[in-house]
Amino acid sequence: MNTADYPVELTPPDITPYAPGNTGIPYVWTYDSGQPGPHVAVTAVVHGNEPCGAIALDWLFRNNVRPVQGKLSLAFINIAAYHAFDAADPNASRWVDEDFNRLWSPDVLDDPDRKLTVELARAREIRPWLDSVDLLLDIHSMQHKTEPLTIAGPLQKGRALARDVGTPAVVVSDRGHAEGVRMRDYTAFADPASQRNALLVECGQHWEAPAADIALDTALAFLAATATIPRDFADTHRPLPKPDSMRFYEVSGPVTIQTDDFRFAQDWRGFEHLPQGTLIGHDGAEEIRAPHSTTVLIMPSARLWPGKTAVRLAQPVDAA
Repeated sequence: MNTADYPVELTPPDITPYAPGNTGIPYVWTYDSGQPGPHVAVTAVVHGNEPCGAIALDWLFRNNVRPVQGKLSLAFINIAAYHAFDAADPNASRWVDEDFNRLWSPDVLDDPDRKLTVELARAREIRPWLDSVDLLLDIHSMQHKTEPLTIAGPLQKGRALARDVGTPAVVVSDRGHAEGVRMRDYTAFADPASQRNALLVECGQHWEAPAADIALDTALAFLAATATIPRDFADTHRPLPKPDSMRFYEVSGPVTIQTDDFRFAQDWRGFEHLPQGTLIGHDGAEEIRAPHSTTVLIMPSARLWPGKTAVRLAQPVDAA
C-alpha cells in the first residue's frame, strides 16, 4: 500500500497571513460575539500533509465568518509540518518529530522529562486555549480513497453531536489508539459527565480534490448545528447535498502492531465488510482475523510499525 501513488490534486493555501493570531498564540484566532453561548472551535492541519482543513479554514477567514453567539475559534495546529509539505513527497510532512495527535494525555503534556519535540512544544503552547473550548471540530483526511467519516469517540454525547451535524453519512465510535491520546479525546471531551464535546472528521484521501469540499461542508454544518452561525448562511454556502441517512459503526478495538513483521492478507483500503473469521493479516506468527459476524475495516494503515494502529475493527450498530 503506497499512498504516494495518489495524485496531489489539492494546493495547500498560504496561511502565513494568519500567523499573528489574536489570542497570543500564533495561528490561533478567537472571535467573541458578545452574546452568551459556547466556545466553538474548528482546527486544521494537526497533520501537515492534510491540506483540506487548511482550505476550509481559509474559506471561513476570507468570508469573514463570525459567531452570532458565544465564541468561534479558527486554528491551524501543526504549523511546522504544514510548511514542510512538498507535493513531490507528500507523506514526508505528516509530522516533524512525532505524531501530534497522540500527545493529548496530561501524563505526556505534564512530563518534565519527556523529550521536547516540535509537536510537544506546540501542544503545550495551544493547551491553555484548548482548555477553554467547549465544542471542537478537528478536520483530518485519510491515507486511502475511502468514504468520509466522523470519528465521534466512544461516548453517547459524541454520537449525538455527530448526528446533529448530520454529515458525513458515516459515524465511527472508537476509543482511540494504544500509542497515545488524540486531541478529540483530550480531558473533558472524553468525560461523560462534561458538556464539552469534540468530533474528528476524516474527509477522504489526503490530496484528492473532493476532500476540500467535504472539509468545508462539514465545518459549515458543524457551525450551524452548534448555532454559532445562522443555518441559512450555512445551507446557502455548503458545497455538498445533505446525506439522506447516517450509518453508525462501533470499533471493538484497534489492531496495535506488536512486531516488525506485520503484513495484511490483502490490499485493504477501508470499509470492507468481512464475515467472521476472515484472515485480515499477520503480526509475526499471529493471525489477525475478523472478530464480528460483519467486521468492517476502518482506515487500514500504510505505516506498519510496532506500536502503530494497523487497522480498526468495527461492526455496524443502530444509531445512538
